[in-house]
Amino acid sequence: MFTREEALDRVAGASASGLFGPPATDSARRKEAQRLYWGLAAVLHPDRVAADDVRAHAASAELTRLYHEWQQARPVVLRTADGVYRVAGRHAVGSVANVYRTDGPEVVKIVRDPAMNPLLRAEWEALRVLRRFTGEHRWLRPYFPRVVDTGDVGRGERAFTVFEPLVRGFVTLADVRAAFPDGLDGRDFAWMHRRLLRAVAAAHRVGLVHGAIVADNVLVHPEQHGIVLAGWSFSVADGQPMLATAKSIRYPPEVTAGRPVTAAADVHMAHALMLDLLARDETRQRAFARGCLQDDPERRPEAVDLLGEYDELLEELYGARVFRPFALPDRTGA
Repeated sequence: MFTREEALDRVAGASASGLFGPPATDSARRKEAQRLYWGLAAVLHPDRVAADDVRAHAASAELTRLYHEWQQARPVVLRTADGVYRVAGRHAVGSVANVYRTDGPEVVKIVRDPAMNPLLRAEWEALRVLRRFTGEHRWLRPYFPRVVDTGDVGRGERAFTVFEPLVRGFVTLADVRAAFPDGLDGRDFAWMHRRLLRAVAAAHRVGLVHGAIVADNVLVHPEQHGIVLAGWSFSVADGQPMLATAKSIRYPPEVTAGRPVTAAADVHMAHALMLDLLARDETRQRAFARGCLQDDPERRPEAVDLLGEYDELLEELYGARVFRPFALPDRTGA
């Protein structure tokens, strides 16, 4: 069930595909869209809100219009010189783009507004640079998404990226945080942060600043202890200003001040995330994280140096490394 404000936020300024996903013919996707429509309509319906609630009445009418538009629309087929991709169900919602499954093995990331196309192009360039670098350092390749194809488009159209799927077995750090509301055991978080630091250090080695190291952009494979740093749409070259920022992201001071950013911004964000995920009684690791949150970016350690420092802390806390199985708790009650 949605609250009134949640329903208003969902509908305000939405397009039919932005709200319900790409048009679909399969019954499962159409039922999913129908459930979303009913859920929103139940909150915004004129019989459920005050007679003078002008916003809710307008949103209810707009919701019905969008749903009818979605029902009549044809499924989206994306074409490039190298492939054809039929868009299926929505997999994830990001700051500037949504990720959808296709009828093949790939997933496709589509910006919600053509004005955001430059951010997707920035992601293409960053991942091209990282692909070249990991060609020489192949052990780092699993830490980054792999682009299969790109859809550069004309004016007024929405750019898209086709990725190798990172769906089966993967969750986000946001999912992990939700599954462990009291915070993670430091031994479980240790392997996640070690791998995240490797990805960040590799990006800094080639002069890239990720610019959005938040829980939704870190993919985790619990069983295989895998980490993938995704969400490169905000990335810039070291020393450049951010192309854009998102209201949902907590940035270090230099970003909010509009100054050019360096690798130190990523170090700040990665360790703010660390504080957000660790249990409160993980005092030593939390102190390590706070040491990376200096307001002055020049006083923050570099990611490559932190790799060794963090390993030393872990050895002091837990001794020699051993594989520690990790799984999200089963909330289904099965």
